[in-house]
Amino acid sequence: MRVVIAEDDAVSRRILETLLRKWGHEVTTTQDGEAAWNVLREPGAPSLAILDILMPGIDGLELCRRVRQSPNNIPPYIILLTANHGVPEIVKGIEAGANDYLIKPYDSDELRARVQVGVRMVELQTSLAERVKELEVALTHVKKLEGILPICSYCKKIRNDLDSWQHVESYVAAHSQVEFSHGICPACFENTVKPQLESFQISQALALEPGN
Repeated sequence: MRVVIAEDDAVSRRILETLLRKWGHEVTTTQDGEAAWNVLREPGAPSLAILDILMPGIDGLELCRRVRQSPNNIPPYIILLTANHGVPEIVKGIEAGANDYLIKPYDSDELRARVQVGVRMVELQTSLAERVKELEVALTHVKKLEGILPICSYCKKIRNDLDSWQHVESYVAAHSQVEFSHGICPACFENTVKPQLESFQISQALALEPGN
């Protein structure tokens, strides 16, 4: 996964870069918030950011705010680094838009665990975003019938957009995703089909009588 590091301390920056590359990540390093902000605005920007809170120029908190205010489809997962053990500093980071934080000096195993959480979250967001796109595409292909349909009171045909008349089922099938399965309702069976069957049976019986 692509990761951007914003850390003004050269030693800390080098340690972070070495660890992340060792764990298989593609790393971009910056030494201040301004440079990190430029990286995060690029097309195909890193999906995970590790930002030091105290940096010259744009600090980690302001960088978090800018990232959260930008119209990214999938915003990066942000881990803040802080040397302050106080709760207020951590709360400020979360309120600014950070997903997680680490207190310096941190253990490499803890860093790796928190990065892995970030990777899983990004993968989940990406999967959900792809699913949403699939649903949006599917919805664009769904046809809907709306408005007033002129229908004949006798034969029940519908007047279409070409001002010609067609059966209800063919019109609906052409303007929606509906498919028809034909059957006979009880009323039609009693009023139409049954008399026709009885008439057919009588005619057949008469045809079989001697002399016919």
